[in-house]
Amino acid sequence: MAAYGGDDAELTELRRRRLQQLQEMQGGGGAPGPAYLNAQQAEADRREAERAEVLRRIMTPEARERLGRIRLAKPDVANAVEQQVISLAASGRLQRAIDDATLRALLERIMPEKREIKITRR
Repeated sequence: MAAYGGDDAELTELRRRRLQQLQEMQGGGGAPGPAYLNAQQAEADRREAERAEVLRRIMTPEARERLGRIRLAKPDVANAVEQQVISLAASGRLQRAIDDATLRALLERIMPEKREIKITRR
């Protein structure tokens, strides 16, 4: 059997994918097996790495640092900001990288208004 360099790699990859699909289909009836969970974790890791790479390209280091601090305090707000920034970049509406001042302006629009509580003593 004569195998070409690219064809052999493609065939191996197709076989691996098909085997993974069959394993997922067999594990679908009961509890997911370790291979299925590992595949899910690998997919989640891959998506997170892609997301981090996109943010690294479209945000300045100062803006990424601020977003990291926000993530520690309010992860839901940080996720909303990331999603909005990525969608802006995907739609082509970003002319330049997002700097710290732009990120602050975006945060002011996204974050809910703080309620001011006044205590009056009698």
